[in-house]
Amino acid sequence: MRRKKQEITSKEEIEAIIQEAKFCRLGLADGDQPYVVPLNFGYKDRAFYFHSAKEGKKIDLIRRSPKVCVELDVRTKVVPAEEACQWATEYLSVIGFGKAYLLQDFEEKREAFAILMGQYAEKEFHISEKDIHRTAIIKVEIDEMTGKGSD
Repeated sequence: MRRKKQEITSKEEIEAIIQEAKFCRLGLADGDQPYVVPLNFGYKDRAFYFHSAKEGKKIDLIRRSPKVCVELDVRTKVVPAEEACQWATEYLSVIGFGKAYLLQDFEEKREAFAILMGQYAEKEFHISEKDIHRTAIIKVEIDEMTGKGSD
């Protein structure tokens, strides 16, 4: 990272940003073209979980190339100034790189649903067998992750 004073390396701080975030962007490779999609997510033990239809562009791309990137940001704010080049942005962000897998095991998918819902609600939900079977669950195991905060 070019500006070391903005780098967040503390696991606790990075995970606090992840817990605060409401959306995650998943970056995939589409040949020589990047493809980024915003998603709801869950996070636990250096893994992100996403739900999806069983067919579609992101599923096809994951099957072709499992290397992915995730990005989250919170507390974003544009800070105006009198001079154009003095404008700034305040934020906290996390970027991670890893591999995506499509979960097949029923119990792993059930647990992933609980992790996903836990990101947004403090209560447990019953997820029907039908919903578990008809939904794809993407698990991204993170190899490296870093955070960044504005000055």
